[in-house]
Amino acid sequence: EVQLVESGGGLVQPGGSLRLSCAASGLTFDDYTIGWFRQAPGKERERVSFISSSDIGTYYSDSVKGRFTISRDNAKNTVYLQMNSLKPEDTAVYYCAADFFWANFVGSTRPDYWGQGTQVTVSS
Repeated sequence: EVQLVESGGGLVQPGGSLRLSCAASGLTFDDYTIGWFRQAPGKERERVSFISSSDIGTYYSDSVKGRFTISRDNAKNTVYLQMNSLKPEDTAVYYCAADFFWANFVGSTRPDYWGQGTQVTVSS
């Protein structure tokens, strides 16, 4: 059974930083593209960032480019999302997702596997 467990969310002031972690089990981690989506109240779930299985490809949405950094540690089966210069509009539940195919992160389809989400709140 594939499990994705997010951690690292919380309350932070505008301009602050958080690092999210996604620990994966039940899959051959090295073979999977792993990434993050987020969903704010009343809004659709949106792509944030993801990283390819070979660690040579990354994607960032325009809204987070230059502020967020995604990385992976294949030895620990974990993906990280370093979030800097946080803004109130970054407030959302952040979900980790995994799929064998990069295309399922960029197209109209969605990744096969999802975590339960972690809340990020940016507020003074």
